[in-house]
Amino acid sequence: MTATPLLRKTFTVQEFRQILELDFLQDTRLELLNGEIIDMGKIGPRHAAIVRRLTRLLSQQLDPTQATLDVQNPIEISPNSQPQPDLSLLVSREDDYEARHPLPSDVVLLIEVADTTLESDRKIKVPLYSQAGIPEVWLVDLNGKMLTAHRQPSPQGYRLVQLQSFDDTISPLRLPDVSLSLRSLFPQ
Repeated sequence: MTATPLLRKTFTVQEFRQILELDFLQDTRLELLNGEIIDMGKIGPRHAAIVRRLTRLLSQQLDPTQATLDVQNPIEISPNSQPQPDLSLLVSREDDYEARHPLPSDVVLLIEVADTTLESDRKIKVPLYSQAGIPEVWLVDLNGKMLTAHRQPSPQGYRLVQLQSFDDTISPLRLPDVSLSLRSLFPQ
């Protein structure tokens, strides 16, 4: 007896928005990756604390004309992918993206904070961001207390991947005056 293949349905961003508008999944954090609806799970206290700390550390240094700091909001990166990175630095706009979600060309830097999702973020989201041409992605590993900077996107993946450890300081390529000390991100 041959096994019947599972029937899978992929979605577009437009269909995904319609599903979200139905509001029957109101307590579920969802994002659309490669046409698949992904349950992002609950945010734990440690994850939330690091996102708050990143928000504070970056917003203290940002000139609002340089970039807009966005927290856990969608980026429309293709017709079938609308991830929600933990933080985004976006090109500043007067309308604060009221008419549409930001596109890859609007992104200066994306930051993903991961503990339980580290492998899927590394294997699914980071390559997706590279294919979309997102110029820079930082993947913060809560368990290892490290940050991996992904730069120089290409369809095959980021050409430059740099591991930053506890004693390092990093700046976004497009905002060299903004810096983040990993020591301040992970205080003892």
